[in-house]
Amino acid sequence: MNSAKYARLLKTIKARTQSARARAAIAVNAELVTLFWQIGRELLARQNQQGWGKKVVDRLSRDLLLGYPNMRGYSPRNLNYMLAFARAYPKKSIVQTVSAKLTWSHNTALLDKVKSGSARDWYARQALEHGWSLNVLHSHIAADLYGSATGASRSSAAFRRRGACRGSPRSNARDTGSRPRRRRG
Repeated sequence: MNSAKYARLLKTIKARTQSARARAAIAVNAELVTLFWQIGRELLARQNQQGWGKKVVDRLSRDLLLGYPNMRGYSPRNLNYMLAFARAYPKKSIVQTVSAKLTWSHNTALLDKVKSGSARDWYARQALEHGWSLNVLHSHIAADLYGSATGASRSSAAFRRRGACRGSPRSNARDTGSRPRRRRG
């Protein structure tokens, strides 16, 4: 066996395998994001039509976790993200474009950290176009890359009060479940 030909064959097979795995992961991710959007739409419709509230989300979470014990994603917190996702993207066509190509973690970060729909869409497009990791997305949001690139500054007091910037006391309190500490002095 010619070792050079074998090495090329091995390299080709590894490249194809990596490519197929990446395509499969993207397809699975798109299906999950679409599923989560659909669940959010169903819950949102029930809330609007029948007045369902937080107790239904908690109960649904328990029942889904019992039905799918090995599947992650049905915590009350995540079901509330699904509701927020459906509110933020009411048209399915939007979900089938940029948002479905991002990870669910990217989408939840955008929901948590970016309150403006146009800014959220801009960050989503940039994350997809440039292949930003979740940490890079957080950094760009914290640095207000959208404001720098578009001239839309988010330094207003209203933006700071909403706690949309990572590291702000309100976002820390929400993320950790603790209250922000007061500074002395």
